[in-house]
Amino acid sequence: MSGLFSARAWTKIWIYRGTFLLGLFNTLRTALVALLLALALGIIFGLMATSSKKVLKFISRVYVEVIQNTPVLLQMCFLYYALAFSGHSPGIIVTGILALGIYTGAYMAEVIRAGIESVPKGQFEAARAQGFGYAGQMYYIIIPQSIKVILPPMTNVIVNMIKNTSCLYIVGGADLLSLTYSFVTGENTGGSYAPAYIVCGVIFFLICFPLSTFATMWESSLKKRDQRVFQRSTVKEA
Repeated sequence: MSGLFSARAWTKIWIYRGTFLLGLFNTLRTALVALLLALALGIIFGLMATSSKKVLKFISRVYVEVIQNTPVLLQMCFLYYALAFSGHSPGIIVTGILALGIYTGAYMAEVIRAGIESVPKGQFEAARAQGFGYAGQMYYIIIPQSIKVILPPMTNVIVNMIKNTSCLYIVGGADLLSLTYSFVTGENTGGSYAPAYIVCGVIFFLICFPLSTFATMWESSLKKRDQRVFQRSTVKEA
């Protein structure tokens, strides 16, 4: 039944399509809530990284370096078993959300830091001259200008986070990959290896490809716009 062109295997997948839909739902739910957590952490630590206070910069740097330089699988296993052994396990999905949110938050922080630092220092000075405090500078002046720099790489980070939901498999999660594995090893559904994993891959592709294409097109559009602005300014100066 495991043959790629086995009609029986594909029929089995259609009959149990609810398994894949449930996996898709759990994957999207995990990714969405983890994204909210990652955005919150990214904004907090991104702002800390651009602060004038060395203590805040140091804390942000430690968080980013520790998280980015250790595997997300290791972090997920550590968090899952640490919570389980403490007797306060919140469940696999919640553990996955926490692990993915913390992991992705480190990358969000770097994206936000780079976006803020891309704004010319003159804008900070002008904002201070107008009487804006730090929060006012960021909210009204700096963040709006840095969004065009932040959003394309942030979209790529989101795509990677969606793919990283498959790491829930290591702790017996209910995400798309975990349920696909359960399907191909199940007593009543087992054996349809090739078709099942193809369907799983196609679903991930249909989610991630539009987002990554959007990020690439947006980044290209921004570069072309910056080139046009530069050319116009050059012509005026001439």
